[in-house]
Amino acid sequence: MIRILLADDQALVRGALSALLGLERDMEVVAEVGTGDDVLSAAERTRPDIALLDVQMPGLNGIDAAARLRQAVPSCRVIICTTFGRPGYLSRAMAAGVAGFVVKESSPESLVDAVRRVHGGLRVVDPTLAAESLVNGNSPLSEREREILSAASDGATVAELARRLNLSEGTVRNKISSAIGKTGTRTRAEAIRTAEENGWL
Repeated sequence: MIRILLADDQALVRGALSALLGLERDMEVVAEVGTGDDVLSAAERTRPDIALLDVQMPGLNGIDAAARLRQAVPSCRVIICTTFGRPGYLSRAMAAGVAGFVVKESSPESLVDAVRRVHGGLRVVDPTLAAESLVNGNSPLSEREREILSAASDGATVAELARRLNLSEGTVRNKISSAIGKTGTRTRAEAIRTAEENGWL
């Protein structure tokens, strides 16, 4: 029996996935959570074989949750299942040790097949997204630039960002300027939008 943990902030989607997987004779959904923050405790409690995680959730996003899960419950293999099929998400997910990446537009049969293949030790990636990733390449942003742009997405001032991230205002300004240059944009807001659209944040 393949034991599965589901994490998606949309209760309807989570319920539909649970019902779909529950129809399979070799699968059992052992935990369902609605936030990234709840993934680790649920996995430690139920010891699933597979964790099916959305990317955008309250608290920890699915990719960061996957990285923590890999450390805490290494026997659990992770599949990202998201509406947001962005190349940047794929490369970050692979770097976090994710074993599968599927989009919610996939057929039910494809998802079930992905769960079985990942459980069998294989890696499964949506082919269209894999091709886009090869064309678009990896994120040009450094980890610090990504952190600052992500923190700046709520409109915080340079002084607020510096305080929040324990950095000097000069460092924050320099990193934002660098990120604007690397994304080929003109303003901080444009850089954030471009980075979000490519899945780099």
